[in-house]
Amino acid sequence: QVQLVESGGGLVQVGGSLRLSCVASGGTFSDKAKGWYRQVPGKQREAVALISGRGGTVYTDSVKGRFTISVDEAVNTMYLQMDNLKPEDTAVYYCGLGLSWGRGTQVTVSS
Repeated sequence: QVQLVESGGGLVQVGGSLRLSCVASGGTFSDKAKGWYRQVPGKQREAVALISGRGGTVYTDSVKGRFTISVDEAVNTMYLQMDNLKPEDTAVYYCGLGLSWGRGTQVTVSS
């Protein structure tokens, strides 16, 4: 089973940027649906940005125009570029690939 490891989270001020990375081992991102998700305590995990095996992307409305998902297959890494961050973006962010999940990385946006 593929293993996923996220990194790049942290504390940032409102309006700042972060880039999350997700490295896959034991498998590849090629030709598979994958994406970034986030979860806050007491709420269900939600899809933030998804990318299909053919490269099509879908974003949840609240991040459209601010977040960008991408994949670099040469280094088996998926990214989430997050710009103009808002306090409501605070969450643990997870990458998902098929049935595999990473452990998550915390993003905290301070006002």
